[in-house]
Amino acid sequence: MAFHRITYHPTYRFATVHNYGCTFRCPICSYKLRSGADGRPGHAHPRPERFLAVEEIRAALRSVAPEKVYFMGGEPTVAAELPELLAFARDELKARTYLGHTNGSKLPLANLNGANVGLKAWDEAVHLAYTGRPRQPIFDNFATAFRAGLEMKANVVYVPGLVDLDQVEAVAAWLAELSRNIPFHVMGYIPVPGQPYARPSGEQMDEAVRLCRKHLTHVAASHLTSQEALDLSARDDRFQVQRIA
Repeated sequence: MAFHRITYHPTYRFATVHNYGCTFRCPICSYKLRSGADGRPGHAHPRPERFLAVEEIRAALRSVAPEKVYFMGGEPTVAAELPELLAFARDELKARTYLGHTNGSKLPLANLNGANVGLKAWDEAVHLAYTGRPRQPIFDNFATAFRAGLEMKANVVYVPGLVDLDQVEAVAAWLAELSRNIPFHVMGYIPVPGQPYARPSGEQMDEAVRLCRKHLTHVAASHLTSQEALDLSARDDRFQVQRIA
């Protein structure tokens, strides 16, 4: 089992099923900002006290009948029960299904409407140093999912000294080869304790956005502090959710 919590937003009618664990080994993972992380590979945030059985998840989702169901984590595709729950959400609930964020290692999936993929870096050496995994399968999976008609979004974390401006722009240029209209989000790195990288400046973020807009039509950015990242509901009402399981 991997899913351990379900939240619901009654205004926007979406539910989010949260998982624990990941297939990447990213030393700068923002989940490490949360206290209590056990530090084991693939487990950057605290281990849940318990995991939810499939029937518990089904019951919770039935109780609110969401229009959209998001799966996120961690990396939601580590959950063996994900294909069953995607089918349940599409077939019984008639909901649209999304991976709220994913590293893209298991795309595409049946009964999935869309995904927001974190494309970590363009250069193979940087990608390996960042994640412990090769780059090409991730980009191939994104392209396959996009061409299959899934609603695809992408994001990158801009980490000066690791994922530099050339890396960020190269990812944007590659996406533009698929479509200039793919939504792309540039996130400013939030310093993780014990790591040598600094948060980008406002000027650096502006330059990252400018470079990406040379290639893509829909480019957004976020530049959060550590404290802001730990309380997203204070900035965005989409995070003002109710826990239902």
